[in-house]
Amino acid sequence: MNLQLGRDNKVLNIATIQIRPNRTQPRRNFDEEQLRSLSRSIVENGILQPLVVRRINNTEFELIAGERRLRAAVMAGLSKVPCVVHKCNDKDSALLALIENLQRTDLNMFEEARGIARLIRKYGLTQEQAAIKLGKKQSTIANKLRLLRLGFEEQEWILTANLSERHARTLLRINDENLRREVLSRIIADGLGVGEAEALVTEVLTKKNEPAAEKKQEHKIAIKDVRIFVNTINKAVDTMRLSGINAISRRSETDDYIEYTVKIPKAAV
Repeated sequence: MNLQLGRDNKVLNIATIQIRPNRTQPRRNFDEEQLRSLSRSIVENGILQPLVVRRINNTEFELIAGERRLRAAVMAGLSKVPCVVHKCNDKDSALLALIENLQRTDLNMFEEARGIARLIRKYGLTQEQAAIKLGKKQSTIANKLRLLRLGFEEQEWILTANLSERHARTLLRINDENLRREVLSRIIADGLGVGEAEALVTEVLTKKNEPAAEKKQEHKIAIKDVRIFVNTINKAVDTMRLSGINAISRRSETDDYIEYTVKIPKAAV
């Protein structure tokens, strides 16, 4: 399925007030300066590529592709825009809107992830099916969806700082949200590149795990020292026995204690 239309599709001039935005449009942010620039171009040259719509009823249409052109046309004062009417259902309309944006790279990383998630959720697709529809690898779809684990505020910080998707994926290594925000703030403040951000995350995670590792090591050392003491007791009992003293030792052990009882005959004292 694609936006390649047949020869019989005619271009119609449709009133802008008759065109509804696509409810499943994945893109939510539109650069005002770019819209103004496109609007000036439309005033000068007209709309060179028709919008794609589908008919909802006798008087209304839903936009499938070309929301930037529609917004810029309204900004330019146009009351009608050239459109091609495409026959498709709700699912196809949502998918075509997403594909059109992806092919034009109009979406930021989080809009793209939300669009894919909405498509999967609404139409019951698997990640593999979504990957086939969008012409991507399943692993790529999985990585895109993982980005949504970042909070909305974190997403805004990343976009405002113009960080890359690799920066975002690196931050996902940190599960603690508060710690992740601290690291993100440092990445932005210090203007760290991807490699530097990866190194910082590794350093932070290593330090976070150090106390547990040290405690474990201390525990091992303590166990080793106790064994030395136990061996000392055993050797002492053995020495008494070799000297003719009938010493008796008993050992019992629980989760918390090792208990030794040593009985030495009074006659030997």
